[in-house]
Amino acid sequence: MRSFLRNLRGTVVFAAFTANTIFWFVPLFLLAIIKLILPVAPIRRRLTRMLTWIGEQWIDVNGVIVRLACAKRIVSRGLDGLRPDGWYLVMSNHQTWVDILVLQSVFNRRIPFLKFFIKQQLIWFPFLGLAWWALDMPFMKRHSASYLAKHPHMRGKDLETTRKACQKFRDIPTSVINFLEGTRVTEEKCRKRNSPYQRLLPPRAGGFAVAMSSMGELFDSILDVTLVYRGSVPQFWAMCCGHDVDVIVDVRQRVVEQWLASGDYENDREFRRKVHRWLGDVWQEKDELIQRIEAEERL
Repeated sequence: MRSFLRNLRGTVVFAAFTANTIFWFVPLFLLAIIKLILPVAPIRRRLTRMLTWIGEQWIDVNGVIVRLACAKRIVSRGLDGLRPDGWYLVMSNHQTWVDILVLQSVFNRRIPFLKFFIKQQLIWFPFLGLAWWALDMPFMKRHSASYLAKHPHMRGKDLETTRKACQKFRDIPTSVINFLEGTRVTEEKCRKRNSPYQRLLPPRAGGFAVAMSSMGELFDSILDVTLVYRGSVPQFWAMCCGHDVDVIVDVRQRVVEQWLASGDYENDREFRRKVHRWLGDVWQEKDELIQRIEAEERL
């Protein structure tokens, strides 16, 4: 009976998320179509602001659903000085789909609406895929090493897609967020990638470097976000069923160094090495921070 009630609760909460998405999807999609067919820049900017407002309402209602679904405790650090009219590149570790709800809850209206790098296949996800498209989320298509070996002419195409997506964000203040690990971290993935970190996968530099070269001169700062869950990491369905969300969100503002915004990642090998070293140092600090917070929580 306890399992039945838990799953029933999860079904009701999931239905609430779905209903909220469909409710906001209709005006979102209609405005996005109008924006697509209108070539007038001032009108398109106005429509973008309207679409952003809809997205913010969507996030607010999702936050209410989470609070009703489970106990939510988010401890945020380092939010001082953030501005809703600023420009930010946000990079974060990634453990669960709940990360997205947490980050949206923390940053909504504190900084411009978050634009996520999303795998291209997810555009076919019911309702959400088209909603992400309407909100100008950048879709990325990553090619495996084996695919590129067979189709060398496709090398660099994923970075070019990222660059074109970033160009759309130059008109109004924007926050671009990238999960640099490329996927949710697990112990098995850490072993397969031979990760040098205890709690993280190695960062993938390509999308980060292209975003910096496309928009680096606009960014006020890089927001280096570290998510540390107390206890077990809540998966989305478990959260719907009542699993508590208890997380520390540590935000560190990093200066956008000029060299990061002016290099050629695709063609300059030395610049690529420098970006990898810089990200490696950041990830090492992040890994040590996670271990330190976990040790403090055990005391």
